[in-house]
Amino acid sequence: MENTAARILAGLDDEQRAVAEAVEGPVVVLAGAGTGKTRAITHRIAYGVETGAHDPRRSLAVTFTNRAAGEMRGRLRTLGVEGVQVRTFHAAALRQLRYFWPRLSGNAFPELIASKSRLVVEAARTAGLATNSALLRDLASDIEWAKVSQLDAEGLLTSPVAAGRNWSVDLAQFAKVFSAYDEIKHDRGLLDFEDVLLVTVGALTTRPDIADEIQSAYRWFTVDEYQDVNPLQHRLLTLWRGDRDDLCVVGDASQTIYSFTGARSEYLRTFRTEFPDATEVRLVRCYRCTPEIVSVANSVISASPGALALVSQQPAGPEPTIESCADDPDEAMTVANRIRARIDSGIAPRDIAVLFRVNAQSAELETALADRGIPVVMRGVERFFDRPEVREGITRLRGAARAGGLTGPLADDVAAILTSAGWTPEAPRTSGAVRERWESLAALVALASEIDAQVGGDLAAFIAELDHRAEVQHAPTADGVTLASLHSAKGLEWDSVFLVGCSEGLLPLSYAESPEAIEEERRLCYVGMTRAKNLLHMTWSRSRTPGGRASRSVSRFIAALDDSAPERSSTGVMSRGKSRGERSRKGPATCRICGKGLVTAPERTIGRCRTCPSTYDEDVLDNLRRWRLHLSREKKVPAYVIFTDATLVALAEQMPTDEESLMEIPGIGPSKIDQYGEAVLSVLEAGYPVDEG
Repeated sequence: MENTAARILAGLDDEQRAVAEAVEGPVVVLAGAGTGKTRAITHRIAYGVETGAHDPRRSLAVTFTNRAAGEMRGRLRTLGVEGVQVRTFHAAALRQLRYFWPRLSGNAFPELIASKSRLVVEAARTAGLATNSALLRDLASDIEWAKVSQLDAEGLLTSPVAAGRNWSVDLAQFAKVFSAYDEIKHDRGLLDFEDVLLVTVGALTTRPDIADEIQSAYRWFTVDEYQDVNPLQHRLLTLWRGDRDDLCVVGDASQTIYSFTGARSEYLRTFRTEFPDATEVRLVRCYRCTPEIVSVANSVISASPGALALVSQQPAGPEPTIESCADDPDEAMTVANRIRARIDSGIAPRDIAVLFRVNAQSAELETALADRGIPVVMRGVERFFDRPEVREGITRLRGAARAGGLTGPLADDVAAILTSAGWTPEAPRTSGAVRERWESLAALVALASEIDAQVGGDLAAFIAELDHRAEVQHAPTADGVTLASLHSAKGLEWDSVFLVGCSEGLLPLSYAESPEAIEEERRLCYVGMTRAKNLLHMTWSRSRTPGGRASRSVSRFIAALDDSAPERSSTGVMSRGKSRGERSRKGPATCRICGKGLVTAPERTIGRCRTCPSTYDEDVLDNLRRWRLHLSREKKVPAYVIFTDATLVALAEQMPTDEESLMEIPGIGPSKIDQYGEAVLSVLEAGYPVDEG
């Protein structure tokens, strides 16, 4: 046993070892990003079992996601530990509730509802409230918050905590919806997700026999991500423990980003107030990020209550960069070009992520990455053109185009049509699904304004452009660059992270006005930064659309890092980058045939409007396509990874004769020249067809 115990402790750093050896009494582990918290607590469980301090059959570890629970179970198996229960709060409570149900009720176990939507529709109708899909999602979120905060419909109206929440509708009106929802659910014998915890808490509170049995069954508790515990989960945990204090919690107050769901980091921050004799261990050795990234992240989070100052254990790497761009399309193209160069240098697409604050930001990014032949994997967010509100908006635009009768400027027509889908000139002063729906529709309106200002056109042409973008963005996504919201990126890591939209109004969001809301936005920024292992590149744009008023300013969270000094070694922030527009663009790219501004990335690659006549020889373009197909089969990669269709058209039209003129075509950089330059020039010069083999 001694050798096995020593093996369990081997390879842990001093702080992780201190966690593993603290097998008695209350323990709080304050674990910063990338410091190996899961490693520490699983080794603690294994060490406790191996030394006989813990009985695995009476040990319960709880976390918040099935993925995290699965990872913990896998690590315990690797350490040779069997019998420990590792579950989410809900899975553990549901298991107990099913077991004790025959003693609680003479009826069959209630049906669990997978979604609240249908019942919320009925409840809203009962309360006289008209709804749409976005409002239904927000009402469901409000119901969940009320339940985990242990407030009923009547209590909501007098609760100071409820008074400070940003509700989807008037609080009194919501209370009516909430009351009707619970009545419908009760009358039909249904339970929702939160009821599982509420009913379990009720059983443990009112039935001492059941509480005694649970407290006899479990003696040692481990709780991961303790900063995300809500009041209902904290109450349940207290009832599980009884009067015992064999509890180990691990978390990081700086990564509290789910306050809107009811999570309260105060339970982590005041743990030693609740348990004065608790052992506290701080994990600050960051094994994920370079010293340069750690330095910047520390500087951003240092003002936040309970922040840990990380110390990198990695070799030095490139300085994090901050780059300002002219507008959102410029920002998306700049990021896409940098990612293309990163991939061409040998970094796998799966090791790169682009992180953003709101889902609507992904629209320009999806297009720019697709135009560069970069495969994309979406995480925690639908592709822009797959979102219900976007599909609905385009359907309305298509119907209006068929009906005719619209004679105004394109931007005005699109805005008028999308008003019926829920778009308004002013953004809603709320978060959640209603705001996300508005953001998506606003992205369509902004795109129409951009195209209207650059090249004009009618509604039919605009719809054709939308169809083209939707088609391009559905390229194969195996081994793709991850596009993710900051919330969905938590717990993940990549070699290279591009944090976009680092401007006031986006990070922090414009409707984050209270000090608490601003601090939550700061923590989101910190979480995004600490997902990067080696490269961190932050961007922001001065205006929404090309030619628009440059009214944006850099995010307050990184403003101190983004000054005129070329270097700031004290903060680990290097020189500001210049945007593509600042480096080379004197104004919008123009069509070489008609002189109008070029809007889409394919147009900019080819160098002409898609409505202007082509100048290429069909045989030349056919030879290029056959050459690309042959090479893609040989390399076993999608053809667009070699060159996009737009790049082939540009080659056929411009007929470059040397590497210098090849470099003039957007999307062809040094790496492409090295790989394909000689072959492409040979195909263009000789004009021979390629044997596809």
